[in-house]
Order: sequence, then structure tokens, then C-alpha cells
Amino acid sequence: MDIAADFKEISKKDVRIAGGKGASLGEMTRAGFPIPPGFIIISYAFNKFLAQGGLDSKIETILKKVKRGNAKGIDEASREIRDLITKARFPTDLEKQIKESFKKLNSKFAAVRSSATAEDSKLASWAGELETYLNVTDKNLLGSVKKCWSSLFTPRAIFYRFENNLSKTAISVAVVIQKMIQSEISGVCFTVHPVTKNRNQMIIEAGFGLGEAIVGGLITPDNYVLNKKDPSILNITVNEQSMAIVQSEKGNIQKKMSLLRGRRQKLSSAQIITLAKICKKIEQHYHEPQDIEWAFEKGRFYITQSRPITTL
Repeated sequence: MDIAADFKEISKKDVRIAGGKGASLGEMTRAGFPIPPGFIIISYAFNKFLAQGGLDSKIETILKKVKRGNAKGIDEASREIRDLITKARFPTDLEKQIKESFKKLNSKFAAVRSSATAEDSKLASWAGELETYLNVTDKNLLGSVKKCWSSLFTPRAIFYRFENNLSKTAISVAVVIQKMIQSEISGVCFTVHPVTKNRNQMIIEAGFGLGEAIVGGLITPDNYVLNKKDPSILNITVNEQSMAIVQSEKGNIQKKMSLLRGRRQKLSSAQIITLAKICKKIEQHYHEPQDIEWAFEKGRFYITQSRPITTL
């Protein structure tokens, strides 16, 4: 069975094998949105990996001992499970398929993202619970895949299972491997105002460098409020940025920015409108409000993720 599926082979109906993130990227690729190319290591690969070494039964035994609300017990269980996964041997056939698919991607660097099969459902959103690794190369590819798999068992993810009554639900994880976009500017777009809940407005947040600076709360991004109908700009708030996360030979680093550049508006008015039109079309495609991650490189916008807004 093929365990690596190109984005073009996946649609929104494939959450069970591709996870929420993977299914969304496949769906948007097929719909013609500007998605960086990539492939998905389907959840079957993770299940096979666990079954091969009897890890599935060992993990189940460890989780059964965990008591809800016992932070120390959750931490210990997480360490034990993640250690088991790290030390387990990679099945030869899985390793071969993953490496072959990565070679076809023809990109030195990739973003490797976890995509849980329970992710972004109406009942539970796993956004932010699992891990992502940026600027991954062929040398640390398999290790990054293992880390994504094992992030299903971080303390936060285990706690999340209990809080959302998912402890007895079968949850697997797929892994998205996508061409790395070296973002000059990046950010998020909420196609409904997340604070006022105004469905006629959308919010775009933008910062220099890779989007992890915004997601991790390391910078205060620019904030642009738009009337969604036109779309037209209602308000622009420019926030000073002192550093950006960028790729280097030593991996991702925090690069200090000059005062002059840090105080600049990140996107021009024309760019804001261009991005807003793309995001509006994504919302229309899904027929519901979206939380969208985007990147801008060499004069072009890319969409790296879209999921339903679950807090409305």
C-alpha cells in the first residue's frame, strides 16, 4: 500500500487518512489555490509503525495509567511514549517510500507538519497541539517525521484528549511534507472578525520572516481590518518588529531588524487586497469562516494552511 499521497490525490473527504491539515491542503490544491507542492504520509504509516514493534499496546498501557488532572503523571507518560517512538526502528519499506517522495518534491528544504486525524473537526480542534518542523532536509527528514508522530503524545495533547473526552477515541496522525517557502512576510487571516464576530469583516495579521514568530507570540504583527464584501481596507495598525525568524545554515534563527525596517508597514494596500481576495475565495469554497496561514515570497502569496474557525 502506498503510504505517501501527493496533495493532488487528496480531498477534504480524506481526513481519516490525511488528517485535517493534509485534507485541507489537498482540497485547496485541487481547487487551484496557491499551495506550495507537497505530499502526505498517510495515517496508515503511523499505525504500521506502532504495530510493528508492539508500540501500540505499550502506549495504550501507559495511557491507561494516567489519571485525569494529574500533571506529573501526564508529563511522565509523555516522556515515556515519545522515548519509545524515538528509539523504535523505522520500517524499511516506509523509509524507502518517504525518501523517494521527498526526492520527487525537488526541494532542499521542507516544512514537516503533524496532521491528526481528529484535527479541525466540529467537535475538537487539534490546532496548535501538535508539532511542526521547518527547513527540514533529507538528513533529518525521518527524525522529523518521528517527532511529528510522537507529538500526538505531548503533555498538552494528552491533556487535550482528557479535556475533550477523547481518551477512548482512536486518533492517528498523518504527516504533511511540503516545499519550504522562505517567507519574506507571513501571517494569518481570519475571514470573520475573531473578536467582534462581525461576519462582514476579515482580519489579516502580517509580520516579516517565517510565521512561527506570530504563531509563537514572539512579535506583535501588523493588523489590517477589511470589509469582506468589496474587499476594502477599513483600518491599518502598523506594529514595530524588532526581530524576524529566518532560515540560516544553522537552522532557523532570530534575526535582529533595523529600526527603520521594523517600523515599516509589512504589506502594501494593494497586497492586502490581493491576499484578502484569495482568503475570501477560500471561505466561499468551504462555505464557512476560515483561519488561514499564508506566506509571501518573491512577489507571490502562498497558502500554507486553512481550517474552520471553531470559536464563533
